[in-house]
Amino acid sequence: MKELDSIFRARREKVCAYMKEHDIQAAIFHDSEDGRDVSVRYLTGHPNDAVLVLHSSGHSVLVPWDVNLASQKAHADRVLPYTDYNRDYLTTVKAVLALFDGEFKNDAGEKKAALPDATTHVEFLKFKNEVKGWDIFCTENSVHDFVEECRAVKDEYEIQCTKNACAITDEMTDEIERMVKSNPSLTETDIALFAERYLRSKGAERTSFDTLAAGPQRSFAIHAFPGYTGGPWGCQGLSILDYGVCYEGYASDCTITVAKGPLNKEQEKLLDLVQTAAEECRKLYMPGKKIIDAARKADEIFAAAGKKMPHGLGHGTGLEIHESPFISMRAAEDQVFVPGNIITLEPGLYDPELGGTRLENDVLITPDSNEILTRSRIMYL
Repeated sequence: MKELDSIFRARREKVCAYMKEHDIQAAIFHDSEDGRDVSVRYLTGHPNDAVLVLHSSGHSVLVPWDVNLASQKAHADRVLPYTDYNRDYLTTVKAVLALFDGEFKNDAGEKKAALPDATTHVEFLKFKNEVKGWDIFCTENSVHDFVEECRAVKDEYEIQCTKNACAITDEMTDEIERMVKSNPSLTETDIALFAERYLRSKGAERTSFDTLAAGPQRSFAIHAFPGYTGGPWGCQGLSILDYGVCYEGYASDCTITVAKGPLNKEQEKLLDLVQTAAEECRKLYMPGKKIIDAARKADEIFAAAGKKMPHGLGHGTGLEIHESPFISMRAAEDQVFVPGNIITLEPGLYDPELGGTRLENDVLITPDSNEILTRSRIMYL
């Protein structure tokens, strides 16, 4: 518990240092059904549904919907029940800022409080009108974006949680390979529900996103809709399984392809191109290397064969399944991989007649190289 206290406190101190530098006295974070913000969990460990207010002095006040859960999970200087404030966001923020008024001297005179940049205009006006004595502001490129930047570089605790998620995923991948080899009549639902049951038996929280199991008739879609059906999976042709595990909040994200013969030459070509792209692009997932160069390499490999990948090469994972950095041709020219990034490498090609294939693994950027955290693969049957 003390170790976790120090981890979350260190994260908050880094944010509060940013606030002092930019003359922000309070920062407000809000996680609810109306809008999820995993920054609350990142800064306190509390899993969901809470208001968090940070003061630039380093003091934190967490107001959770479920105070009993917070007593087990949360790490903050003060935890106050949401019921004390009629379970109302605006009332809660007014009360906490009033506490700050009484406890922290502000030599600058003006007191600035930052709302999340996802705040609606109507909600912003309510805060401006109701909260007295504070300059309420809401803008991009402020403290909330800074927290997202911090989340892109994982600390040791986050890396270990992700490795635990990936280990469970790998166990499932091995078991699924055994299943598909021994049972020729599996359905998409069989595979998806197996994953759901297995990960929970291993102590994971949930799938990190809705599982996508697409047999040969549906694997042409990047993200099959619906996610899975009662249709066959792992039979002749190309089947895709895109799935992941959430462990202590942190996500794995993997995709395997089952290629069951006989296959035609065009299907074999798709598989070879995706495997080649995965191997060649990994060489560019290196600290200090430009992110856009990895995306460009994948496009070059596919373009040389007259193909085009209809999605980015990868993305960060963490408390959200998709987070910074994003590996695509939209990346800034000066954006580079840095140690602590955990990102997917997921080249894929899709054809309405041939089916689709994607090979996705999670990659940790290390100080001098990279580490593949998962063992996803193309399974030839």
